[in-house]
Amino acid sequence: MSQKLKIVIPMAGLGKRLRPQTWSRPKQLIHLADNSVLGHVLDMFDTLPDPENVEFVFIIGYLGDRVREYMAEAYPEFEVHYIVQEEMRGQSHALYLAREHLTGPMLMVFADTLIESDLGFLADEESDIVAWVQPVPDPRRFGVAEVNRKGQVTRLIEKPKSMDNNLAVVGFYFFRQSELLVEAIEEQIRRDIQLKSEYFLADAINIMLEAEKIKMRTEKVDVWLDAGTPEAVLETNRYLLEHGHDNSSTVAGRPGVRVAPPVYVHPAAEVEASVLGPHVAIGEGCHIQGSVIQNAIIEKNSQVEDVILRDTLIGQNSKVKGQSVTVNLGDNAEVEI
Repeated sequence: MSQKLKIVIPMAGLGKRLRPQTWSRPKQLIHLADNSVLGHVLDMFDTLPDPENVEFVFIIGYLGDRVREYMAEAYPEFEVHYIVQEEMRGQSHALYLAREHLTGPMLMVFADTLIESDLGFLADEESDIVAWVQPVPDPRRFGVAEVNRKGQVTRLIEKPKSMDNNLAVVGFYFFRQSELLVEAIEEQIRRDIQLKSEYFLADAINIMLEAEKIKMRTEKVDVWLDAGTPEAVLETNRYLLEHGHDNSSTVAGRPGVRVAPPVYVHPAAEVEASVLGPHVAIGEGCHIQGSVIQNAIIEKNSQVEDVILRDTLIGQNSKVKGQSVTVNLGDNAEVEI
């Protein structure tokens, strides 16, 4: 690719399914294992054929300034354009707001979608559109790709009623000419094709496919992780810890500390007289004492004392002290039991 690849990440949603974690920050800044959700999303692009020749377009809204601050601190070298979507009118609307930046090749990924895919093939990709998909047991909760005998996508179907096609679209797309997508969105808006007052990307892509000149194919992924609900966050944290994000060996030798891997403990966290794991992530500046913690994420600068925690999310700057408990705390909370 000679032109810069645009990587568009819509993240203007309210994150309602992750409250109370998202009352004080967008869900993209919640931590999984050793990084934020957004950090793990950005890691997915390391396998691009020319990872230096990219620019990012972040479509922000709710608490968007927190994203700007995070990127300035964690990724100051990245070229990022910020577009504000003040009204939630759907994916196509979000992309249309960013149209001045959409020229040439483009990747679009939803901000709570994590996949494992080698993106090196994009250097020689000839299809106009690629949609990453994964077979699922019940496709009715997702959008699916309808594919003909030649392996070409003929249309996308949002939340199908039938179980016949199980190729769920995971929320990761490549467009060889993003200008054509902008034109299709303009046509979608002109026709007023929307659902529940939102313009869906699937409808814009279907408009592109109507011309029958656009070639679209699917790319299957084996690993598709989600970070949209508390249960999904813990499940994704477990997967990441089991696949390369464990540092339990650096913790196991501490006096009075027992570790059941996989576990991640930030080097600037303190753990005393406690049992950690499996599947525990402890953030920077945390202090853990006299506790047993399993399947949990404890975010930065939080204190946990004399408790047994399982299946738990604890936000930043929080305190938990007491007995056996399962909790989901947002930032700056304090609990004694």
